[in-house]
Amino acid sequence: QEEVKSLNAELEARKAAEAKKAEIRKAVAAGQGKVVAKAEEQKVETRNSKEYIDAYAEYIRTGKADECRALLTVNAPNNGSIPVPEFLQEYIETAWEQNDILRRVRKTFFRGNYKVPFELSATGAVVHPEGTTAVTEETLTFGLVTMLPESVKKLVSFSNELEDLRGEEFLRYIYDEMAFRVAEKLADLILDDITGSPASSDSDEVGVPQVTMAPAILTIPTALAYLSENARDPVIIMNRLTEVEFLSAYAAGNFAVDPFAGLTRVYDNHLPAYSAASGGAAYAIVGDLVGAQVNYPVGDNIAFTYDNISRKKEDIVEILGRQYAAHDVTRPGCLANLLKPSAVTT
Repeated sequence: QEEVKSLNAELEARKAAEAKKAEIRKAVAAGQGKVVAKAEEQKVETRNSKEYIDAYAEYIRTGKADECRALLTVNAPNNGSIPVPEFLQEYIETAWEQNDILRRVRKTFFRGNYKVPFELSATGAVVHPEGTTAVTEETLTFGLVTMLPESVKKLVSFSNELEDLRGEEFLRYIYDEMAFRVAEKLADLILDDITGSPASSDSDEVGVPQVTMAPAILTIPTALAYLSENARDPVIIMNRLTEVEFLSAYAAGNFAVDPFAGLTRVYDNHLPAYSAASGGAAYAIVGDLVGAQVNYPVGDNIAFTYDNISRKKEDIVEILGRQYAAHDVTRPGCLANLLKPSAVTT
């Protein structure tokens, strides 16, 4: 009975408290009470909205980021950078992926100088007969490739009339030109890394074997023989005019053997055509491009500098696109260079 009395008292107290709350709510609804603060509606725009794209275009033109930050509200980054609109982010990635060289190399995003160790030499295993002296300890020698980042830049100038193309059209023009050219230059630098590598590794460079042969049926299979098991997806990289030389050898052999050994052909005219290459120069590359690496210390987005002052008398606006990246050959046994034989002196 005492417990029932206690429960009944608690129930009555709760009823009284709820009745008081109901009276307060009714009074507030009738306009009584004091307004402490109004709830403000926050407008959050995603990066693919038209408003943000237009604001970002103005940011590129003027360098003023206030409108971009206002549209992003709580999604704005704390590091002071302005993220590109979503369609532009995809557009830049597509530019990398559409380049046959860049989409095959290894990509990393380590800040600062990046050092990559590789095995320079190692002694093999031995048979240890029972009861004999202990085996000799393995000797391992490592090399170290130091990847130093550098700026790849593209300058675009245009008239004030073109600048009047606001929003998405303006941005697509800028990104189309700069993303393509920067990707193209990076690919050229990677090919230069490969063709400029020594024939064998040393303490600070990964070696790329050199095969001195003219385009023939056995040229590419010979280059493949110099690769290790690390080359899992080899291709042949060459100028389109060089392909004609291999096809000529194919026809001369009565089409009996594929001169490309079934490899995917990647075309890049940064490499000289076989007919135009000098003796001893690399005219093609055989191997897996995973042996080359690009490191982006500050990300793979392009940074812009807008200048409408330097050439204002000409009504010219300049935008400088900059990509900060390091590149080098970092894996041995993945690549081989094909060199043109030197002319025989008679």
